[in-house]
Amino acid sequence: MIAGVILSAGESSRMGQPKALLPIGGQTFIEKIVGALREAGLQNIIVILGHDAEAMRQKMADLPVTLLINPDYRKGQLSSLQVAIRHLLANDRCSGLLVHLVDHPYIDAPLVNLLIQRFEDSGKLIAVPRFHGKRGHPVIFARSLFNELLKAPEDQGAKAVVNAHRDETLEIETEDAGITLDIDTPELYRQHVKGD
Repeated sequence: MIAGVILSAGESSRMGQPKALLPIGGQTFIEKIVGALREAGLQNIIVILGHDAEAMRQKMADLPVTLLINPDYRKGQLSSLQVAIRHLLANDRCSGLLVHLVDHPYIDAPLVNLLIQRFEDSGKLIAVPRFHGKRGHPVIFARSLFNELLKAPEDQGAKAVVNAHRDETLEIETEDAGITLDIDTPELYRQHVKGD
């Protein structure tokens, strides 16, 4: 069983408002992402909060997820991923985790299903989607890498673990451009979301 982890702890300083709560197609970014993961069959979904955590927790209270707070969110995404990993090691028997970023709202269940199926069939330690040669999100890590992720250097983040296991990384080609679409400024939001 794969657990889902959505990183949503940052300050959204370039966007000027919480990216998780931005509207997209009648719902919010976080609702769209959680919906896609649930549709793909993920039962255990963790959302990591940080900046303005209590207000964000209240706004996400109805989501079918576990909300965890990263008090060290200013240290970057790796610190949020580590909060999720510690929780999973203590509470869950998952075989791996699928990591997604809240500013990548264009995710759908068929892509998640494909990633999980190919990951499980391959026996590899990491699975990452690729669009026209560019890697994107979500990324799946096997449970056997959890301790490495907990010890990864802060300045390199999870990339250090990916780089250390190049031969054990499955790249999955997709025509889904959304895997690389990072909506983190008002300009990008207007360009890619307002017009959809």
